[in-house]
Amino acid sequence: MTIDVPRIQARVAELLAEYGIPSAAIGVLHDGELAELAVGVKNVETREPATTDTVYQCGSMTKTWTALAFMRLVDEGKVDLDEPVRTYLPGFTVADPEASAKVTPRHLLYHTNGIEEAYGDPGEDDDVYERMVENIADAPQVFPLGHTHGYSAALGYAILARILEVHDGKPWDDVMRERLFDPMGLTSTNSWHEQVDETRTATGHLIRSMDEGPIVTPVDYLPRAFGPGGNITSTAREVLAMAHALLNDGTAPNGQRIVSAESIRQMTRSRVPVPDPYMFGPEWALGLIVCDWHGETVYATDGSTIGQNARLRLLPDSNTAIAMLTNGGPRESFYRKVFNEILTDLGMVTIPDLPTPDPTLNLDLSSYVGVYERPGARYEVSAEDGKLYLTLVLDPMHAEFLNKPDHINYELLPVSETHFLIPPANPLEDTQTIAIYDFTNSTARYLHTNCRVNPRLM
Repeated sequence: MTIDVPRIQARVAELLAEYGIPSAAIGVLHDGELAELAVGVKNVETREPATTDTVYQCGSMTKTWTALAFMRLVDEGKVDLDEPVRTYLPGFTVADPEASAKVTPRHLLYHTNGIEEAYGDPGEDDDVYERMVENIADAPQVFPLGHTHGYSAALGYAILARILEVHDGKPWDDVMRERLFDPMGLTSTNSWHEQVDETRTATGHLIRSMDEGPIVTPVDYLPRAFGPGGNITSTAREVLAMAHALLNDGTAPNGQRIVSAESIRQMTRSRVPVPDPYMFGPEWALGLIVCDWHGETVYATDGSTIGQNARLRLLPDSNTAIAMLTNGGPRESFYRKVFNEILTDLGMVTIPDLPTPDPTLNLDLSSYVGVYERPGARYEVSAEDGKLYLTLVLDPMHAEFLNKPDHINYELLPVSETHFLIPPANPLEDTQTIAIYDFTNSTARYLHTNCRVNPRLM
């Protein structure tokens, strides 16, 4: 069974208009056969059409590429996932002595290291990851080492990159080209914006209102500090080359073995639980999210930059992968609608709906009330008239640019004693999920949403 490309193309065009997203490039790998399509424009100002050769920013999907490169080092016997980072970076130090001595590459791949992203300004030069590691000597723990899952946007994978750099004796960008991109035969995938052919790139867009429509992002690309965790650019076709390796025991489409079958088994089978299991998946593997779609195991890797978004879903039982790159969003409901159209065409399992609230739950609301905060994120949970409410506090400048108030209020609808739905506050939002959990003396210690963990401040 194959997808009806003209039908999918027409449906995607409708959804792009509905959501205010300028373009999407989509690839489907099914039983070794590749189907591609592109819809929309690369830039709303130039109106140049997007094609299947258009290059998009992959955001945190980069972490899966970095994990693959690191697993090549594991295959060579040069590193062990469970040896302390200090084995490979002897001067490695953070504020907490236990984390300094015991954090391992597996903790970093899992996002269970708990180290705050307090790496300062490491600059934009080739020594950026060396500087990041040096700068975290006083970085505190968000949570104790290994205690819970809490997404590390940049730091965790920058430490992995530094281990690669020290071993290979060259900058991470060169490591990625020599360990992955060249062996896989990739010509459109790069790790730093200066390497990219600008004539082929999609421009990121933000949307502040449907009346205004999408506008070109004021931030062209993420800082270099995000490189190993967020700066790869690629096409849908070459994202699926990575998917091919993950689905075929580490072998790329050109027949080159990238990693061993054992490394792929480790990447998919070595897992930790995610406190909020509903938005992305209930477990986190080594560079991949693990999803449960009506009993079928699906692996995911996603990413966003400021105005671009990437999604990849791997369905090993069906020998299928679906990639979508956009220059707008992210919108969870857009992704679900597009992927479900494709999955339905293929006669395959579709994405589960979010759970429904349980009005019969009798919660002690005082256990959840409090302020949960990290640098750049503040959540205030309050109770009123028998209901819980969440206030998201935005940076005033960020709020002003997006035409949003700096305090956004939501009702929390309980699904269980630790999980809640967050209904949208405006038409540009989708329903989100949140976990408030880890109770000590009847008081929750952490709030987990969008994979990020925020400890109780008060």
